[in-house]
Amino acid sequence: MIAQLKQKSDLIGAIASFTCMIHCIATPFLFIASACSKSCCAAAPTWWIWLDFVFLFISFFAVYRSTKTTSKSWMKTALWVSWTALFLAIIIEQAPWVSFSEYFKYTAAFSLIGFHLYNLKYCQCKSDKCCTKKWIRNNQNS
Repeated sequence: MIAQLKQKSDLIGAIASFTCMIHCIATPFLFIASACSKSCCAAAPTWWIWLDFVFLFISFFAVYRSTKTTSKSWMKTALWVSWTALFLAIIIEQAPWVSFSEYFKYTAAFSLIGFHLYNLKYCQCKSDKCCTKKWIRNNQNS
């Protein structure tokens, strides 16, 4: 089971990022409907807000594992930059004194999904030897 999770880290990461994005898109609609039906409790409940951090936690380990098995060195940077952008967007969103466009969060989530899927399709090692530094240096242009 653990071996399968290690091999499927890009798929898990893409699913976690996609689910996180759906969660983020649904939030305003769910709580506007709730606010219209009730005069109190228009804010999101704590458990709903913590789902962001659950998705971040899952995607952190997916990115970590994917960067260990990718055959492209630029993919490591792309995955970590996308994850960091998503992390910062979620943290900043919790701060009431800072406001930014929701598109920043969606862009980070979309890029994380895209990089995971690209890595899954084109950058996977076929053997344990391909992820060594010497192999990567010799095959970076492929």
